Amino acid sequence: MGTESVYPLITLAFVLGLKHGLDADHLATIDGLTRFNTLAGRMRLARLCGFLFSLGHGVVVCIVAIAAGLLFHHTSAPSWLDDVGTLISEFFLLLLGSLNLYAVFSTPSHEMVQMIGIKGRWLNRLKNAGNPVLIALVGALFALSFDTLSQAAFFSVTATRFGGLVYALLLAMCFMIGMMVTDALNGLWISHLLQRADASARTTSRIMGITVALLSLTVAGLGLSRRFLPETVAWQEGHELLIGASVIVVVAGSFLFSLYRQQRSIASI
Repeated sequence: MGTESVYPLITLAFVLGLKHGLDADHLATIDGLTRFNTLAGRMRLARLCGFLFSLGHGVVVCIVAIAAGLLFHHTSAPSWLDDVGTLISEFFLLLLGSLNLYAVFSTPSHEMVQMIGIKGRWLNRLKNAGNPVLIALVGALFALSFDTLSQAAFFSVTATRFGGLVYALLLAMCFMIGMMVTDALNGLWISHLLQRADASARTTSRIMGITVALLSLTVAGLGLSRRFLPETVAWQEGHELLIGASVIVVVAGSFLFSLYRQQRSIASI
């Protein structure tokens, strides 16, 4: 198969990485790591928390992609792998979306909204990581979940059709780079908000909290519709890039709107 046909898959992997970095679990954990290091006075490290977290996370994804490529090189992946991974992902998206929507409306008006994560509760003590290596380790541990591992394996199995492990690693790295972009920006954004713990920062945290919660519920709804509304499958299969890009555009739009409100608030002082 020609190299040209690989490009759409590379683009899809990158977009999915961007979208994966917007998972509520990622946002909540980066929020916790950034807050801890900001309060400890490690401002430079606080700004790098998102980047370091996604670096550790991405390294595990790449390792799993290579391992899966070796494992399934002479055989096919089990048919249930993608289905189970998707169902688990949809369940957590519904749960995280609901919890974070509740967090937005239950947080007192004088406080900033803190994102809620599921995996972060299991690894709560590791949020108090004040060392770059430890922060990357937290990201690596977060990758040890069925939904993330099944996605990495899926990339690997798909890529082996194009020429083996090189393409498997290429797709995993594109996914990793996309994830690092959104997670790094998230870390910078949270660090900025924490340094501006005023009314505009609190409003901004609510806008982004609602956006991420509703997107989690929407993505979960799209996934469930494939299970229970077969007529939607054909449309979704031809629009994966559009769906992923739309998620990113909505979050980016909310982020820019939040920055605009902050600038207006500063100008009015």
